[in-house]
Amino acid sequence: MSRSKILIIDDDNSIRWVLEKAVNREQIAAVSVSSTDNILEVINTHQPDAIISDIRMPGTDGLEMLTALQETHPDLPVIIMTAHSDLDTAVAAFKKGAFEYLPKPFDITEALTAINGAIRQGQKNTKLIEQQQPQKLTGIIGEAPAMQQLFRALGRLSRSEATVLLNGESGTGKELVAKALHSHSSRSKQPFIALNMAAIPKELVESELFGHEKGAFTGANQRRLGRFEQANNGSLFLDEIGDMPIDTQTRLLRVLADGEFYRVGGHLPIKVNVRVIAATHQDLQKLVQEGGFREDLYHRINVIRLHLPRLAERSEDIELLAEHFLIEAAKELGVTRKHVMKDALEFLKKLAWPGNVRQLENVCRWITVMASGNEVHKIDLPEDLQLGTGSQSNSGWEELLREKVKQEYIAGKTQMLTTILPVFEKILLEEALLVTKGHKQKAAKILGWGRNTLTRKLKELYMDEDGAKS
Repeated sequence: MSRSKILIIDDDNSIRWVLEKAVNREQIAAVSVSSTDNILEVINTHQPDAIISDIRMPGTDGLEMLTALQETHPDLPVIIMTAHSDLDTAVAAFKKGAFEYLPKPFDITEALTAINGAIRQGQKNTKLIEQQQPQKLTGIIGEAPAMQQLFRALGRLSRSEATVLLNGESGTGKELVAKALHSHSSRSKQPFIALNMAAIPKELVESELFGHEKGAFTGANQRRLGRFEQANNGSLFLDEIGDMPIDTQTRLLRVLADGEFYRVGGHLPIKVNVRVIAATHQDLQKLVQEGGFREDLYHRINVIRLHLPRLAERSEDIELLAEHFLIEAAKELGVTRKHVMKDALEFLKKLAWPGNVRQLENVCRWITVMASGNEVHKIDLPEDLQLGTGSQSNSGWEELLREKVKQEYIAGKTQMLTTILPVFEKILLEEALLVTKGHKQKAAKILGWGRNTLTRKLKELYMDEDGAKS
């Protein structure tokens, strides 16, 4: 039996070399080229089982090649890799028929898994997805690993009609992701309707969702179409679904199961074809256990779950996001855009960002309006950020400590307890003595220590006892 064969296309010689060595160890033959020039001739000559190709190369790029191959070799799996990854690129790759999408730098084990899968697919001669022209979507930006994982998931879901549950804190961009799911789906030319369950009085929820007939209740002076009818053949985004009343959950479950409902005060069933995308910042499993959310509805909407990371978990994206928001704010306000300098940027990266991306967007708007010069330094940032009052939640210090410890571990530091605990205790002790104006007995009480313990700690931590009172 002949060996499996992979065609590697990349203008970076080192990438080609690494991949060649890796696949050869897997007993896979490799053919390498530095561009897509004469690619059809190369394919016809060597007849590879699959292709792994970079996107950005001199001449014809990887996506253009992918488009051409869908016409001539639709059964040939292509893995796309790129160092310049974003949502549009990921979606475009999958929609143009890519078998897999690998952001650089990639893990070689992950790359081999993808290559082996592509080869198996190629040998089965299974026809890949037909070419579709991707729609442009802006607003979702990120190079952090968590965002790359999200982009890949969104690319895969562009082929699917599955119900999706988005989970993430307020301000992480759940509605943007919902719009992306809709815009890159087969329903993109149909309505996208959004409804925030937390913003609607409970007594009006059913009318908002399902509409009402004239005279159904006081004030119902005419028939009103609900969000399900408005979203027919399109997508309905139900934000903060954890706040939906139990009675309404029962009706929603019936719509999802049967595709029909009754308007409030109505007697005729209404058929709809709607893709539901739900979102919440709450732990729905915990709500189910507490009786606040129906278990059967939870399983119905939790077909595909996507987690949106907190901004503090993707601090490497803050520069990209800030640049984007500053450009948008300048366009909107008709002013010269501001530039965040290194000292301000490093400070922004260390913040807890309890408001996540939405908070950063608001800060960039503030900078655009209030910063005096075009170059923004730390001193030019909003005062509440510099003082910490607008940058940290109640658990902000814990996140900062966690991030500091993580960085120390990554740097190879050891004996962290020995290093950090004395500093931690010294800060607590100093502040307690400041509050009690040096009164040791009162400070001990604040700290939950005995007075002798406090005296011993003063000596252990080499703190000056001068000024401390009994």
